[in-house]
Amino acid sequence: SELFSLGLITLAGSLGLLFPPSLPLIIYGVTARVSIKDLFIGGLVPGIIIALVIAGYSIFQGYSQHVERQSFDIQNIIKELKNSFWEVIIPILILFGVFGGYTTLVETSASLVIYVLLIEVFVYKDLKFNDMPRIVLDCATLIGGVLIILGVAMGFTSYLVDAQIPMLLMDWVEQNISSKYVFLLLLNILLLAVGCLMDIFSAIIIIVPLITPLISLFPDIHPVHLAVIFIANLELGYLTPPVGMNLFLSAYRFEKDMPTVYKATLPFFLLSVLIVLAITYIPFISLGLLKLLQ
Repeated sequence: SELFSLGLITLAGSLGLLFPPSLPLIIYGVTARVSIKDLFIGGLVPGIIIALVIAGYSIFQGYSQHVERQSFDIQNIIKELKNSFWEVIIPILILFGVFGGYTTLVETSASLVIYVLLIEVFVYKDLKFNDMPRIVLDCATLIGGVLIILGVAMGFTSYLVDAQIPMLLMDWVEQNISSKYVFLLLLNILLLAVGCLMDIFSAIIIIVPLITPLISLFPDIHPVHLAVIFIANLELGYLTPPVGMNLFLSAYRFEKDMPTVYKATLPFFLLSVLIVLAITYIPFISLGLLKLLQ
């Protein structure tokens, strides 16, 4: 149905936050001083599970609603892979460079900028070198806006630290919460609320310095596991009012009113909450691959 498709597309826009080279994971790693490479590895399996569960739910809905299907054609897949070869190779280059130890994240980013520029100019010929000043200006405007948001968020974080809010929060948790399971449940509730009210970048800059000291009270919680829980919850923030970015984008792009978009995304949101709870209480999902590679 149109409503189901609207909900699926709205959700799918945020599924990439746990996959390399996710910018939220990078910012989290810098803020919490956790290895970004470990975060990339830790986010892979949870990200794949979320995608597979959503895909399975979509297939189930297709069968139950008797949606018209087309036969599987390997030739079409090969054709589309050929057409998108230069794009498909990008994540492979990222994984090979970073996880293979050949390049750092900064070197990978710079290399990919050159790679994409060359492909666009000489292969697809969508760009000309004369377009570069305009492109640089557009990018600078976009990045400048993000940097302003991050700068204000970092200033607010410094104020919270000066006011000793992290220490007060740690004292409260130490006196009132003895179970890590209760702590994780309350953390999920807090992060869902934060995702409703703040964009993901501001949330990371402001909330991470408040939360990361608390895991010293619960040594069983691995820093990478905490990071995956954090990003997975904020991923849901894209689907929650009043500032859910994907909700506004879908309403604008598909010319639908907000209540319709809310209704369309609700089943996917509830399913995602269950997956996030599974990720929260089954650390192996986040840490299994990391421990295997180590």
